[in-house]
Amino acid sequence: RGDSCIEGIPNVLEKLRAAGKTLFFVTNNSTKSRAGYKSKFTELGLSVEPEEIFSSSFAAAAYFEQTKFKETGKKVYVIGEKGIGEELDLVGVPWFGGEADKDKKANLGSGGTVEIDHDVGAVVVGFDRNINYYKMQYAQLCLNELPGCQFVATNLDRVTHLTDAQEWAGNGTMVGAIKGCTGMEPILVGKPAPLMVDYIAEKFGIKDRSRICMVGDRLDTDIAFGRNNGMKTCLTLSGVTTEPELLEQAPRKAGTEGIQPDFYVDTINDFIA
Repeated sequence: RGDSCIEGIPNVLEKLRAAGKTLFFVTNNSTKSRAGYKSKFTELGLSVEPEEIFSSSFAAAAYFEQTKFKETGKKVYVIGEKGIGEELDLVGVPWFGGEADKDKKANLGSGGTVEIDHDVGAVVVGFDRNINYYKMQYAQLCLNELPGCQFVATNLDRVTHLTDAQEWAGNGTMVGAIKGCTGMEPILVGKPAPLMVDYIAEKFGIKDRSRICMVGDRLDTDIAFGRNNGMKTCLTLSGVTTEPELLEQAPRKAGTEGIQPDFYVDTINDFIA
């Protein structure tokens, strides 16, 4: 819904908390850090704490922390926006690229090259509204020419919702470009990969994942994330997926075939109706 809040949601969250439910907000959008999302929730009139927020930018940083990347002495090259860099800074992983490279152009004249830093040990690809040929060339050189360089994707979403008026090309576009010039499959840290729920379950001591309900509007990320990782699932019809599509009365989007939630609602207002 872009920057608009569905009517009644602040009341729903308040009542869920009053009923003793623990809430987490899990997003594949890597453009903001947890601090950035805290600001957005506040602007929407929602009371949410930073430790309740799990973004794919945080998941990328958590991956590097868990794999002790910092100890290798290598750097991360970032295709993406400021959220990834802000989260990498918090775990002390050196990085460059991102928004600093948005206006850079590759030298395509006679003998032209793009020179890379040979200390790069990973390329992270997140949603980037300023993707350009320089960034793609830098990433492919690192991945194709530097032995052991890791290819990490924050998510593979085909489309995203930058506004409430239409769907926009998602991070699957950026990741697909790098897959195309390297032949590599990325390490996925966002939904539906397990990293975020593994982190939550360990940190908060959740032993029985069937007592977690993953709520979301996308079959191929949210519902697949829940089903693949032992959670209950609830699809909301307030975003990407329509009821005719869910009930297979209309064609399914590619990649959503066979994915069914345990429950579905118009919006989460139905939880307390």
